[in-house]
Amino acid sequence: MALPTQSASWRDSARYPRFFFLDSRAVFPLLAFLLHIRIWTFVVAVLFTLFFSTLMRFGLTLPIFWRLIRSFIGGRRKMSRPWWV
Repeated sequence: MALPTQSASWRDSARYPRFFFLDSRAVFPLLAFLLHIRIWTFVVAVLFTLFFSTLMRFGLTLPIFWRLIRSFIGGRRKMSRPWWV
């Protein structure tokens, strides 16, 4: 009796699930659109899908993207002591 071939590795457990080109996090706005069918929910769902697809294209996740934005806002110079001391 032959053993079944393994097509997945333990390393694949950390990946985010995808449905073709859609990220799993983009499903919630699409679900909101399906539950409340209006033009503005469709626009929001499309914008979120494009946003998450763009992040996925650059290899970023949402927490990493927020860290990049926070680092950009904070600037390059970090103070070790408060400015008022």
